Amino acid sequence: MVAQLLDEDPEAAYGYSRVALRLASRVAAVREAAGFAAYANQKYGEALAEFRAARRMTGSVELWPVMADCERGLGRPEKALDMAGAPEVHKLDKAGQVEMRLVAAGARRDMGQLDAAIVTLQSPELASNSVQPWTARLRYAYADALLAAGREREAREWFAKAVESDRDGSTDASDRLAELDGVEFMDALDEDEDGPGAGNDAEGSSAEDADKA
Repeated sequence: MVAQLLDEDPEAAYGYSRVALRLASRVAAVREAAGFAAYANQKYGEALAEFRAARRMTGSVELWPVMADCERGLGRPEKALDMAGAPEVHKLDKAGQVEMRLVAAGARRDMGQLDAAIVTLQSPELASNSVQPWTARLRYAYADALLAAGREREAREWFAKAVESDRDGSTDASDRLAELDGVEFMDALDEDEDGPGAGNDAEGSSAEDADKA
């Protein structure tokens, strides 16, 4: 239930995770699920404690990037950067290493180091034309960092590349690109309410009232 509800109803997922903890707190998967539920609800201290517990139980390093991001959430970007340079990072798979790079770049931005954040994201994975599960998020983060640094032309180019690789809609790159291009979207529902259909409804009501009279 935690996994099922995490994206659409994180508060409910968190509630289920607390029940699971009461029933099976010595199970690593339960501690990990509880960590992600707390993380989704921005309870970063609690999430970090659960991730640490899961890591002690399994010995796995796969939670290292999200643990570092919890440090960012707790206002400790320097600690996140320390973790980005730790030996554990070399034990991560490619997806984990990319995730760690994203966290490190975010920590640099937290510290106001925009140029350093841009350099942190520059990598073979960013330059590759191959589309991987992390490609859209990596390109999006790079575009966003460029934009924050005032490099709008380059940012537009990378938002466009993020759109090309975002096959499951994991980012709002298309909206950011449209915003840079000055495109405005109208709400179709609002248009219907204010458009010809709304007038017809009013006329129909008036005719009906006239018949009754």
